[in-house]
Amino acid sequence: MRSTRLLRLLVAAGLCPGLASACVDESSSPEGPVGATSGGTVSVGSKNFTEAFIVGEIYAQTLEAAGFEVERKLNLGATDIAHAALLAGDLDLYPEYTSTGLLTVLKEPAMTDEDAIYEAVAEGYLEQFDLVWLRPAPFNNPQALATTPEVAEAHGLVTYSDLAAAAPDLVLGAPPEFLEREDGLPGLQAAYDGFEFKEVRQLDAGLRYPALENGDVDVVVAFGTDGQISGFGLTLLEDDKKLYPPYQVAPVVRQAVLDLHPEIATALDAVSPLLTTQRMQAMNWAVDGPDKREPADVARDFLIDQGIVRP
Repeated sequence: MRSTRLLRLLVAAGLCPGLASACVDESSSPEGPVGATSGGTVSVGSKNFTEAFIVGEIYAQTLEAAGFEVERKLNLGATDIAHAALLAGDLDLYPEYTSTGLLTVLKEPAMTDEDAIYEAVAEGYLEQFDLVWLRPAPFNNPQALATTPEVAEAHGLVTYSDLAAAAPDLVLGAPPEFLEREDGLPGLQAAYDGFEFKEVRQLDAGLRYPALENGDVDVVVAFGTDGQISGFGLTLLEDDKKLYPPYQVAPVVRQAVLDLHPEIATALDAVSPLLTTQRMQAMNWAVDGPDKREPADVARDFLIDQGIVRP
């Protein structure tokens, strides 16, 4: 259940007129926009990586099914570019991550509770920027550590605490900045002790998973919804001391646009609960894996499967 404070924010944003039951009961199954009618043109953007392309397309195609004309402005760049475009009115909405909004945009300290993070960004964005966070997806895409099932079984790896103890026998594959950043190896060592690996090999993103599959490294730095996790059947270790904050994705929309078209919230709030970690991994793998499918096609298949759009 949403907190009373957050409900007030949503009502103020026009997303829960009269505290509608759909906003209070998050366990209810939302109705999709199939057959809905609306109107107007909406510009949908995204940042510049696979998952952002897919989620941006999911938003765009959902709104098209709801009767909108959509102008796509995908692949804008990093957070600062997408956020600036939104503030300038060059963009109406784009998918953003809750902890990115909290840490990068609002410059607030990290939190570990998903509801508290969402409430903080919903309030902060509305008050500072007149921007509204719609309903977040359940999937979480934090920085993570992954290994193969064979390595996990051989060394009894389930949690980060397990890995901290076993690290002297293992080789880590990580990006160069991981060795210095506060949320990288120094942060792990401070939070868990241990984490003194036999060797750390500095590998860019495109090389880490092949190195893991080839046995050149035993553990890699990953992200929770990387397609390779499902594609290669890898094991994600549990951050049992919750060093890394949650990163849930949600549409961030200009309040002025929602004032004109509140049905945008209805349409997108129906889709967000369907975006689970497993589904997001599979969609990322469909684009980044051997099939090399287009994000728009992957998004469309997902929406058809979920009954949001018609074939």
